[in-house]
Amino acid sequence: MPGKIIIKGARVHNLKNIDLEIPRERLVVVTGVSGSGKSSLAFDTLFAEGQRRYLESLGADRRQLLQQMEKPDVDSIDGLSPTIAIQQKPSQASPRSTAGTMTEVYDYLRLFFARAGRPHCVECGREITAHTIEQIVDELLTLPAQTRVMILAPVRSSASGDLKERLHEFVRQGFARAIIDGRMQDLGAQSDFDYCNIRQLDVVIDRLVMRAGIDKRLADSLEMASRHGNQMIKIQVLDGTAAEPAREMVFSQRFTCVYCGVSLPEIIPSLFSFNSPQGACPSCHGLGVINTQRARSKARNADDSSAPCPDCGGSRLRKESRAVKVAGRDITEIAAWSVSKALLFFSGLTFTEDRSAVGKKIAEEVVRRLRVLADLGLEYLSLDRPSLTLSGGESQRLRLATQIGSAMAGVLYILDEPSIGLHQKDNERLLALLRRLRDAGNSVLVVEHDRETMLAADFLIDMGPGAGIHGGEVVAWGTPPELIRDVRSLTGRYLAGALAIPVPAQRRRAENFLTIKNANARNLKNLTVEIPIGSMTCVTGVSGAGKSTLVMDVLYGGVAARLQRRQEKSHGQIDILGWENFDRVIGVDQAPIGRTPRSNPATYTGIYDHLRELFAQLPGARVRGYGSERFSFNVSGGRCEACGGDGVIRVEMYFLPEMLVTCAVCKGRRYNRETLDVKYKGLSIADVLDLSVDQALELFNSIPAVDDRLRTLHEVGLGYLRLGQSAATLAGGEAQRVKLARELARRSAGRSLYVLDEPTSGLHFDDVRKLVELLNRLADLGNTIVIVEHNLDIIKSADYVLDLGPESGERGGEIIAKGTPEEIAATVGSATGHYLLAALAA
Repeated sequence: MPGKIIIKGARVHNLKNIDLEIPRERLVVVTGVSGSGKSSLAFDTLFAEGQRRYLESLGADRRQLLQQMEKPDVDSIDGLSPTIAIQQKPSQASPRSTAGTMTEVYDYLRLFFARAGRPHCVECGREITAHTIEQIVDELLTLPAQTRVMILAPVRSSASGDLKERLHEFVRQGFARAIIDGRMQDLGAQSDFDYCNIRQLDVVIDRLVMRAGIDKRLADSLEMASRHGNQMIKIQVLDGTAAEPAREMVFSQRFTCVYCGVSLPEIIPSLFSFNSPQGACPSCHGLGVINTQRARSKARNADDSSAPCPDCGGSRLRKESRAVKVAGRDITEIAAWSVSKALLFFSGLTFTEDRSAVGKKIAEEVVRRLRVLADLGLEYLSLDRPSLTLSGGESQRLRLATQIGSAMAGVLYILDEPSIGLHQKDNERLLALLRRLRDAGNSVLVVEHDRETMLAADFLIDMGPGAGIHGGEVVAWGTPPELIRDVRSLTGRYLAGALAIPVPAQRRRAENFLTIKNANARNLKNLTVEIPIGSMTCVTGVSGAGKSTLVMDVLYGGVAARLQRRQEKSHGQIDILGWENFDRVIGVDQAPIGRTPRSNPATYTGIYDHLRELFAQLPGARVRGYGSERFSFNVSGGRCEACGGDGVIRVEMYFLPEMLVTCAVCKGRRYNRETLDVKYKGLSIADVLDLSVDQALELFNSIPAVDDRLRTLHEVGLGYLRLGQSAATLAGGEAQRVKLARELARRSAGRSLYVLDEPTSGLHFDDVRKLVELLNRLADLGNTIVIVEHNLDIIKSADYVLDLGPESGERGGEIIAKGTPEEIAATVGSATGHYLLAALAA
């Protein structure tokens, strides 16, 4: 029996002393409304304890880190396996990190090129081959019998005096002749040589006639020629007639072009690494870009612009690295292909006998890992795609691909909504891979809101019943059918169809349109698109079809540039008509609201400024002479100087990612003792930042500037968030809704264009219902909403749908269908329509 993971008395964050038994070696889904305690259970309890136990098993010098790690507030956890967490939150990716390096596919590519690649001259482009003596002998033995050959040692010298001395040495060693600038010369007559003007000198090592039994003498002569010719050997094949010139064959025992004399360095895997001095382009140091002129102005902050490196063309590698090729392609060309194209290339490779033993085995491993990426719906990504440009869902699936490729067993994998960014068609392949992980003897625990993932689970855990202080309990658990029958489970009622987001009774009809003409950025195929003004439009399609390019890059970027009267980022001859209908454009994506522990919902939405002003007006602050800056953890004076106002200390973990541990001086409160003495209704500024949005709403309902911002956070389903919660702990969907709340707090005249990128990320069915109500309210005021989305409840609630496809990457970028959701569902060939048909009928 696989056994169980038994949790007793878990009290991390909002968990209410829960006891729970989770079956091992099963696919388990943890679900519940946003803020109900799912992540607290999965990551802050199970993963944190698993990581702590791992460190505890190491040597004494490593165990000292345990003293700085906070033990999860839980009585006991039994049956816990080694734990690996795969989260949405972007790692500390550097500009050098790419999709290929993240998944280790690029490491196999480097090894493949080092073992199976064929070097070429960087000057003339001819293939360079390093021959062994045995190979040269075998090739010469194929010549017809009685063929006369002359074995020569090419001699290179930089000075005439040195050349004269070398020729004297050849005479002393018994060599009698040399070919000098094409003419045979007797070395005994050296006084007649013009050493300064000699361009080419080949010393005659041996002359022989090809016949049976000559191979031993031939090998000895070749070795001598190689020794005197600096590993270069020349062979003149004489046909016995004066009318025909001798045929020349040149061999090298090292990677040197026999025509140009250009040498390549030793071909090892690091030659193909842009993170290594051996492989990195010396001009850009492996970054692929160089900084151009830095522009400064009073109106904007310093702006660093960059351009592709002129020497490597943005490929990051030196020219010697790019001179090694397989089937005529260098490693940078293959890395720039989509996963699907690279998979096709490696699947069709054939190998010569000398490359088959090693090259075929490495190619099979590359194919296996590329196929996992394709199965995860990432076939449109290129291996050289910078990690910093990946969405949270893409980053998580790349890390998942690495784990599947490692083929480990007996591990507890914890995943955070891996279905984010996936079309329903791609989601089926993801589920197949999760089952593969499970069937390999692993336990798979997934925090998820996706309906198909829940129904495919072996075991479901529903957290709730509400968010924040109203959550933290296990409402229901069991198999999907058992959860569906449990009336206490909000999730179960949605799965059963007892609760549902209704299809709109009437869809808005637009009279005016925003038109995009000749959209040809990235994989878009010169599209012309009409978007209804004053309506809600959904842009759908499989992952990599071009949705974000059309909506976020072309539409948002183009309208924003025109409204701000600034130069638009070049996307060819794209034209946008009807942008004059808008006063402002609001782009809301899933990028973090801040990359440091200092950023939080209060600072991002502007609430923090009003709170500091409020505290500065309190009697306790005025008596002490404190201004609003005293209550900022970003400047000296009121903050804790031990942690610089971060509330946490960064700890270098050497062999693990760095950790953030609570500051021992301020206990994570960020401020010094004197600042914390000033209180509003019994609460210090640190206490206020520790309140949830809903708690703060009750406290500050008499302060309009604060109340308005808090209310919009509540309306977007973030009432459970703490005001001072670090931006680094927010999921992509939460960060996006914080941005949306900030924009909603501003008054709109009904002439705004809202552009959203998958706003349902991290949302439960019930949270999606609230979001639909909010978006409808915005559209009813006359605003225009354009959403990139896979969620069928959002798509069926839209007034108009643009479906892109038919596939991803190069095979995408076309409009497959357009119209109302009903019209999309009736379109043959639309992958979205296939799934939408069932959603409309539900």
